[in-house]
Amino acid sequence: MIPTVSRLAAVCLASLALSGCLGEDSALVSPASSRVGLERDPKLLVATTRLPVGDPPAKPWFSSERSPDLIFAEARLTPPSDSLLGRVTAGGWSIAKVENMERGNAAQAFAQAAFGRNLLLYIHGYRESFETAATSTIDLSEGIRFPGVTGLFTWPSAASTFSYVADRESAMWSRDALEDLLTAIARTPSGGRIHIVAHSMGTLLTLETLRMLRASGGESAMERIGAVVLAAPDIDIDLFARGLERLGPDAKKITVISSTNDRALAVSSRLAGGIVRAGAADRERLESLGVRVADASEFGGGIINHDLFLTNKEVQQVIKRAIERAQG
Repeated sequence: MIPTVSRLAAVCLASLALSGCLGEDSALVSPASSRVGLERDPKLLVATTRLPVGDPPAKPWFSSERSPDLIFAEARLTPPSDSLLGRVTAGGWSIAKVENMERGNAAQAFAQAAFGRNLLLYIHGYRESFETAATSTIDLSEGIRFPGVTGLFTWPSAASTFSYVADRESAMWSRDALEDLLTAIARTPSGGRIHIVAHSMGTLLTLETLRMLRASGGESAMERIGAVVLAAPDIDIDLFARGLERLGPDAKKITVISSTNDRALAVSSRLAGGIVRAGAADRERLESLGVRVADASEFGGGIINHDLFLTNKEVQQVIKRAIERAQG
């Protein structure tokens, strides 16, 4: 008969071997039952108006060139290692491959991929490549621990500091594609909510598209839209006010994350002849337009202060609460 102590030791060793934790800090391993969102299903749904790089796509996956058609794809992700050593040496999340591309019926393919689940859809801003936009999407989803499916709408930004005007035109050129995407998802009888988080120049694309969606589909087209968070909106304040008027009661879905010390928006304002950008306007002025406002000015300790929703935990909680309110 095996002595009790030996039996216990054997059980412990077997458990460690089966869990793959020998030589690792097992306290850093998250139980599978506690994993949500990307941790449970490391996949990013992608809708894009960028041309793919290669067939099948190879890194950097999508270019800055315009695609004549909306494209749907799935980005398979490699999560960070659970071990302390792995986190230090391998870094964060990465894209392993891009697959299941669909061109002809991309909007419907995206809607089917998100079927039955709530969707977090991120729309990036100026000077973003596909890979940087994907990284921001992952950081956002992980930061708020979004429990549903995570998606990215990426338009053909030139990813260059000196391409502000070209980026703005490419963003506006992508409005029809984004409207088609939102329409397809809204018409899919899955019951899930579409929560939109847009940043910087992407907020102009988002607001203009929501105006179009409401004009073409009315209240029924907007029913599935949950929270709409506009982070550091790079929108002329007068254009912003006019857009909210056209949205009518749906403007109440919008939360603006603003900062009066956002230096990127200060530069944008100078380029626009001194007109204040919505993301840098005073809280009182924004609230008078009927939207919720989270003034993040006090959290800005950096040089630019333009992406606080990705770098500051308190600001990320604003997004999480907006989604929870929309979920009811």
